[in-house]
Amino acid sequence: MSFGEGKAEDHSLGGEIRSSIRKILAAKHDAQLAAYLLVVVVLSVLAATCWQIWTARQRTLAEIDTNNRNLAQTLNTYAEGVLTQSSMLLLGMAERLEAEGVAPEHLQRIQQLVNRQESLLNQLNELLVVDARGKWLMSSKGRFPTGTSSADRSYFLHHREDASDNVFIGAPIRSRSTGEWVITVSRRFKDGQGRFGGVIVATLGIENFLRLFGKIDIGEHGVIALATTGGLLLVRHPFREQDLGRDFSRSPNFLRHYPSLKFGTASFESSIDGTERLYAFRSNDRYPIFITVAQGRDEALRAWRRHALLTATVVSSLLALITVIGWRLILVIRLRAQAESSLVAAREKLLEANYQLEQLATQDPLTGLANRRRFDDVLKRETKRAAREATPLSLLLIDLDCFKGFNDHYGHVAGDECLKAVSRQLALSAKRPGDLAARYGGEELALVLPSTPAEGAMQVARQLLARIRELGIAHKASSFGCVTASIGVASLQSRQEPEELVEAADRALYRAKTAGRNRAEF
Repeated sequence: MSFGEGKAEDHSLGGEIRSSIRKILAAKHDAQLAAYLLVVVVLSVLAATCWQIWTARQRTLAEIDTNNRNLAQTLNTYAEGVLTQSSMLLLGMAERLEAEGVAPEHLQRIQQLVNRQESLLNQLNELLVVDARGKWLMSSKGRFPTGTSSADRSYFLHHREDASDNVFIGAPIRSRSTGEWVITVSRRFKDGQGRFGGVIVATLGIENFLRLFGKIDIGEHGVIALATTGGLLLVRHPFREQDLGRDFSRSPNFLRHYPSLKFGTASFESSIDGTERLYAFRSNDRYPIFITVAQGRDEALRAWRRHALLTATVVSSLLALITVIGWRLILVIRLRAQAESSLVAAREKLLEANYQLEQLATQDPLTGLANRRRFDDVLKRETKRAAREATPLSLLLIDLDCFKGFNDHYGHVAGDECLKAVSRQLALSAKRPGDLAARYGGEELALVLPSTPAEGAMQVARQLLARIRELGIAHKASSFGCVTASIGVASLQSRQEPEELVEAADRALYRAKTAGRNRAEF
């Protein structure tokens, strides 16, 4: 080959190398672009899906608020109608009593009139006429015990002190004639001299309100309540007797949401039963009452959660498919780049492979400890060093107690996990650079402790036993109820062969097992 031919060949080889480098750089650039594109697609789809799920949630909450507000408005109209009918009845009676007085014949005529009108107001439980001292003059239920009085009732005390002719809505009480829970709607009337003549009371049965509220589907954790604007609970569905007449005017939720608004919505945790709900409330324009309708938050969002989960599952599956396809494309591009650069990286790969082979040759693949081959080499070397330098050398042989029974009961996979857990504790016991933790064979482990006398080796063995017990791995086939180990400890007494040290440790291990296991013997 001439000089020109050699130069041309070198030039060609240099061109091929430069071409290969350019291809490698181009392939890496393509792989980066593909990775960026994959990330952009995944993030865009995730952002769009999250936005869609969030807007669906907000739309669901808005629909729930709208439904609750509409229902609150309807029930508010219903309650206003009942109170208006009661007020009209009270007004008519007050005019008659003020015009005709409270003579027995007048009261009898009023009672007959009330009996004819009673069917027009289903919620009416009873209608009473009480004189200025609180004694009953008339009851729509008919006869009543002589001397029956309402002088201690809140409605009587209110009208006696308040000269206004306005209707008063009182707290829930038990009727003294029927024994039922009722709400009182009352107003005062005057005697012939214009003074306080007494009170006319219409009692509305709470059961009638509950019967209506119970027909409305507001979910398992829903609530419908009727209360006064002063924070006094009149009716609540579902019914709990201890809630009647509850004063929540000092409640943070009441102070935050109700006093300053005629209507609105809110979300908070109930102070009565601790359930978080979505509330809608509506105050009445004519009477000092408001209606609250609420649905359990978790229950109300249950359908949205199912839809969101379905959407997330479908989108996640699609993204996973896109990611796999994109990743395969990137891998193909990278493999092409790796193929182009394989000649350049051959030496590094060979060195790495040699290192890995060296590691595999001396390491147990299950536990990560040194294998039997390395154990034999290190023990032989340390035995010679101990003899040469006249230093102590100790060996621990560890055998898991009843390990065959563990494998038979829990399976070999659990047995491997148990062995790895114990091996990690053994590795922690090899604290010094010269110490070696190894897998001797099967469930037997070993610990070589250079420059360690018998006392130190026994201390290490006891600490290892405690660590193994502290793992708390259940072992029903063992009398101890958890995984334990037996340890044989041996130390060089004079110049000995490695086999003699192993045999001495093995004899100590046998004594530990025959002595009851879960112990160390020297």
